[in-house]
Amino acid sequence: MNPAQTQPPLDTQPLYAGLPGDIAVSFEFFPPKNDKMDAQLWEAISQLAPLAPKFVSVTYGAGGSTRERTHRTVARIVRETGIPAAAHLTCVEATRAEIDAVAREYWDSGVRHIVALRGDMPGEPGTAYAPHPDGYANAAELVAGLKAIAPFEISVAAYPEAHPDSSDQSADLDNLKRKLDAGATRAITQFFFEPATFFRFQDAAAAAGITAEIVPGIMPVMNFASVQKMSAMCGTAIPSWLAGQFAGLDDRPAARQLVAATLAAELCRGLYRGGVRDFHFYTLNRAELSYAICHLLGSRPQEIAS
Repeated sequence: MNPAQTQPPLDTQPLYAGLPGDIAVSFEFFPPKNDKMDAQLWEAISQLAPLAPKFVSVTYGAGGSTRERTHRTVARIVRETGIPAAAHLTCVEATRAEIDAVAREYWDSGVRHIVALRGDMPGEPGTAYAPHPDGYANAAELVAGLKAIAPFEISVAAYPEAHPDSSDQSADLDNLKRKLDAGATRAITQFFFEPATFFRFQDAAAAAGITAEIVPGIMPVMNFASVQKMSAMCGTAIPSWLAGQFAGLDDRPAARQLVAATLAAELCRGLYRGGVRDFHFYTLNRAELSYAICHLLGSRPQEIAS
């Protein structure tokens, strides 16, 4: 008998059964602000590197506030780890010449992948976006500008529940299509909490003529209050059941991590059942949760994979 025929359907297998092993993962980090955070970042990278991520990315602060730290971090990843590294780059408060110079520095440093974003204005969350008069007006223009500099691989952002600045999802999808048509390779989504949210967006994107890869962004809930704040800023809906899963766990960090890892792994399994094979994890520079989720999904270091 074919061994594959003895396996129960994926949706009836317990969570600990893992996935068939054909998934790819990537991880996002942010540049450290001090020596302690620098040590934490590199500990996280060293723990996640054995999972052979497709790439890792490093964020870029509002208004380019972390430009130098982002560059140093990405360059070090390329130099010391061999992991493909992507640098975030935004349009905010910079001229085209300044952004182009940063992009050329990345290319010269061996960076071949850019996450191209419009970006958020510095100051209070929700501050209205205003393009620099001599800058790129939006992410689509930025993508086109980057492709004119070098043959970068480019990822852009997608919003399953629409960007807060968009009038509706149709307008948001039009904007996403412009970014992809300008030369972007793939879209990575803002975080969400239910598989149906992603699949509705995927169907809407296909109906809008978008054929590029859309990778789901997964945010493990390390702190529910913090996730509430981030969700409010980016327009992500928090399902009513999620609060109940973390109720009473504020003073129980170990239990909270167990719950967070289980919920995120279940989300990924639901996405896998719908055909998703690539997952992008927002790590917040902590490896434990992302590593545990990948482990539950069957992504293991090569030497112990089974």
